[in-house]
Amino acid sequence: MDDPAQSTLEFPCEFPLKVIGKHENDFEALALGIIRRHVPDLNPDTIRRRTSSGGKYLSVTVVFTAQSRAQVDALYIDLSREKRVLWIL
Repeated sequence: MDDPAQSTLEFPCEFPLKVIGKHENDFEALALGIIRRHVPDLNPDTIRRRTSSGGKYLSVTVVFTAQSRAQVDALYIDLSREKRVLWIL
């Protein structure tokens, strides 16, 4: 049986993505580098950064136009392979 969550997205669609890791000097560049491999036309105006209240974590949020389920899946796989990425939302 198909996953109901997969059937709710119609492509292309606006897709928000949040990547969280330890707040280290190059975490943002690392996350954006991975994202840009899959979304080369990422609009810089959609990038948001937020440091946790204790300063330990950094979240990088982007909104992009996802073209297909395969694009989103490949992006999640690449991000999840990076040890420094702790959460992907």
